[in-house]
Amino acid sequence: MKARRQQVILELVSKERLSSQQEIRARLAKAGIDATQSTISRDIEELGLARIHDQEGVCYVVAGQAMTNGQRQSLRHLLKEFAISMTPSGNMLVITTPPGAANIVAEGLDKTGLSEVAGTVAGDNTIMVVTKEGVPAKKLERELQKLMRENGQ
Repeated sequence: MKARRQQVILELVSKERLSSQQEIRARLAKAGIDATQSTISRDIEELGLARIHDQEGVCYVVAGQAMTNGQRQSLRHLLKEFAISMTPSGNMLVITTPPGAANIVAEGLDKTGLSEVAGTVAGDNTIMVVTKEGVPAKKLERELQKLMRENGQ
């Protein structure tokens, strides 16, 4: 039952815009699957779903599919405009920006839901990006550098 429920959750989140556990629970009920809020919460954690903010509000997404084209363009713009340097060290990537720009870039990184990123901490001109377990910061640096080299669409 758990595998079936989690498969249905993945299908729902991939096809629909669901912004709360209550909405997921209602869609599961329509599919004939009864689940408590705590069960859904555990499923979300186990499935690695991310809750992102975009122009329409908040929604759950499947990790790896989290960045919409608009978010990609926005993050590309922020990095091109403000990222001065990137220095990887273990599972941390340090990004330097002009004074006062670190928070906006960190917010952009957080909102995109990049699957490699566990979280960010921003100061005035420095961002510490912590990568998820097993993801070297050098890999994230390469991904961000590649994004910055892409042409805007």
